[in-house]
Amino acid sequence: MVVRIFAHALAEFMSNDKSAVVSRGRTVRRNAVGLAVRHGSLAVRVVVLAIALDLALLSQAQSQMPLPQPDPPAVDGPAIATDARLAGDDKQTRLVIDISHKIDMRAFALADPYRVVIEIPQVDFRLPPDTGEHGRGIIKAFRYGLVMSGQSRIVLDLTGPVRVTKAFVLDPVDGQPARMVLDLIAVDRDTFLRAAAIDNHLPRPAERGPAHFDREEHTTDSRPVVVLDAGHGGIDPGTRAPSGELEKDLVLEFASTLRAKLEATGKYRVMMTRTDDTFVELSERVRFARQQQAQLLISIHCDALARGEGEAEGATIYTLSDKASDAEAERLAEAENRADAIGGVNLTEEPTDVADILIDLTQRETRTFSNRFAHLLMGEMKSTVRMHKHPLKSAGFRVLKAPDVPSVLVEIGYVSNKGDLEHLVSEGWRSRAVASMGQAIDAFLAKRMVTAGPGN
Repeated sequence: MVVRIFAHALAEFMSNDKSAVVSRGRTVRRNAVGLAVRHGSLAVRVVVLAIALDLALLSQAQSQMPLPQPDPPAVDGPAIATDARLAGDDKQTRLVIDISHKIDMRAFALADPYRVVIEIPQVDFRLPPDTGEHGRGIIKAFRYGLVMSGQSRIVLDLTGPVRVTKAFVLDPVDGQPARMVLDLIAVDRDTFLRAAAIDNHLPRPAERGPAHFDREEHTTDSRPVVVLDAGHGGIDPGTRAPSGELEKDLVLEFASTLRAKLEATGKYRVMMTRTDDTFVELSERVRFARQQQAQLLISIHCDALARGEGEAEGATIYTLSDKASDAEAERLAEAENRADAIGGVNLTEEPTDVADILIDLTQRETRTFSNRFAHLLMGEMKSTVRMHKHPLKSAGFRVLKAPDVPSVLVEIGYVSNKGDLEHLVSEGWRSRAVASMGQAIDAFLAKRMVTAGPGN
């Protein structure tokens, strides 16, 4: 009897049905207890063995049960991008970006020039240096950065028309990070335009509003408003020095220093088109200055010449004109006016009502005031700042097209020039430069407030 019971239990143990094993173990225990009652102390040892077998079988069955899994850790803060790769050829190309956790993404195409824009929540880009500067296959290059608070963007420059075939994000698995994946295939222009027309009419994430702008509640403050426009920002870095300094950082620091200088006088309300590393469209910069009823807009940049284009140094002051004053001014205006394309937004012509205003008397008066300020600024700056050999120029800069706000664009130096770059990163030089600019602003606005009155 004992032998039969244990033999049966052993057979069940060797089977794959673990629930049957447990059930048979319990049967062994019951039968062994019965034997102990009928056959005395000899069977006690059988009972002990049966119980031991029962416990062993229960342990075996429980070991096969899945362990409870911990809840995934809560995501705190923006995703972190750590690496990016391109693969493929001129027919099909894939972009893969490693990120710390899964996020939403949306990709759409733009024409003239051909680009693909990826809109994503705010991401902390910690990619290796020079990421995106060299392309592969259909993708010539790509750039990335913040476009507003809570939203980032990746813009891909393309060799020609493409179609987005896949755009998705993989979950992290087996210790590997989450991955953003974008697949592109080369197509003809008609196919591209049809797909782009559909993609660009799909719903987009709700706009969060211009968080990059200075915000100000309604005020009865009658002091004149000066708007400082730090060029570039976010996904648009501007020029880059050979040693790595970026125009967007240099000009934001300069504009912030100038703001502090002007506010310390108590004479002005000073507003900035961006106060952080955020991309701002050119038309938004102009619109902001007009909404604030600014008496003066100063757009701050620093230029660079490509290797082989010669050497240039010193600050230059630009005003708006329909025709560039020289080839260098035309080159610079074309480069600065491409900022919206760099940021991935559509370039559109000025509305007809603004185009009409441009030839209006108001616009002509505004240009006169702009030229007057440019001369005052040059006169003050030349005593403290190294100036370009031709310090006053003009061209068709889009950021200067506010029809009723006197505006100048100041290139405070060349990051491609070693001496200028030493100045641009020097706190002492910035202090001297903003002091001279402050004196020019004082002279201009003091006279204008008397002769024209606020808001004119």
